[in-house]
Amino acid sequence: MNFLDNMRYRISTFSIAEKIILFNVFCFVIPMLLNTFFFLLKVPSGAYMNWIQLSPKFDTFITRPWTLISYSFFHSSFFHLLWNMLLLFYAGRLLLNLFPDKIFINNYFLGVFAGGLIFVLSYSLFPVFKGIYPPMIGASAGVMAVFIFICTYNPDREIRVLFFNVKLKYLGMVFFLLDVIQIPYGNAGGHLAHIGGALLGFFYARQLENGRDIGIGFERVWQYLFMSKQLKTIYKSQKKENHNPNNKNSAERQKKIDAILDKISKSGYESLSKEDKDFLFEAGKK
Repeated sequence: MNFLDNMRYRISTFSIAEKIILFNVFCFVIPMLLNTFFFLLKVPSGAYMNWIQLSPKFDTFITRPWTLISYSFFHSSFFHLLWNMLLLFYAGRLLLNLFPDKIFINNYFLGVFAGGLIFVLSYSLFPVFKGIYPPMIGASAGVMAVFIFICTYNPDREIRVLFFNVKLKYLGMVFFLLDVIQIPYGNAGGHLAHIGGALLGFFYARQLENGRDIGIGFERVWQYLFMSKQLKTIYKSQKKENHNPNNKNSAERQKKIDAILDKISKSGYESLSKEDKDFLFEAGKK
């Protein structure tokens, strides 16, 4: 296994929360490198951010709908990134101890959407924002959705904060109230987006307790867009292998792949064991 394959394999073993954290770090570093390149060429830097960050101006937003998700992958400073990713790491680990990957993905990205929509709508509805249109970046809405979700679903779970054990429900209340009371003192749109993500996480957890997964529609979309690509790669590799008359193990290999694909169709990709995922990873490379 060469270096590139080794890196791909290691990343494939990361949890979904760790993969999102890694991608956020990547999206933080790349603009810094681009800005250096633009500086040396005396090209105005940062213009590309207009196509990434979320504008609260409705007529701008409507022409760039992808910014409703792209804004969440970029951060304004190192500490902005650090605090978001730390909270996402710990909250994500708590959530993934109880639920499969799909619940994390649904909750996180629906939180991003909810926070972004609250941000845009707030600048259209509240008089205090008239004539002011600062754009927004950052994963905070998605992070808050995950954090408040786990605080709502498992409220009496205690975690260590400095020298004390604190129940998650109290931490969730503190984080939410901090965003509410800070609205008049700067970054009002950002705090409103946090509140939007938090409300999504709260509602998602409450609905899940009642046996209803509100993310199922969104889940079907992202599974169709991303999982189908991976499965097509596997199908192509197996078709090529089956046409090789010298391969004596192709029948057994195909049988195992069919069993794994059947498991995915019934229970989803997250139901696979590590051994199954490793097998698919290797099968997709051949």
